Amino acid sequence: MLENSKAFSSFSVDDLEKAKTFYQSVLGLEVKDNPMGLIELHIQSSIPVLIYPKSNHDPASFTVLNFPVENVEEMVEDLKAKGVQFEHYDVEGLKTDEDGISRTDGHVVAWFKDPAGNILSIMKTTAP
Repeated sequence: MLENSKAFSSFSVDDLEKAKTFYQSVLGLEVKDNPMGLIELHIQSSIPVLIYPKSNHDPASFTVLNFPVENVEEMVEDLKAKGVQFEHYDVEGLKTDEDGISRTDGHVVAWFKDPAGNILSIMKTTAP
């Protein structure tokens, strides 16, 4: 039924200018202004991720955007150099090391937050 739909993702932030600076300057993504007063992230796709302002924004308590990378450790170091702080977890089934990297069941993932508190991740790509 929806197989031909060009679905896209979106999430809110409390400060659009802070988000724009973070995604553009810190993460190095292409960010465009949207005529509806939003910003668009363009990430190797013809379908953008929309970010919209919301005055009563509550940060997501789950990962809203994942970035597959070849080397998580290298990317963590690069992002730390730009001031990004990684999350640390120590709960059953999810533990991170001193760099904020989880290595569980063959998955290598590190989580961090955008300026609005939304959770993002970088994760190791796997060969097909």
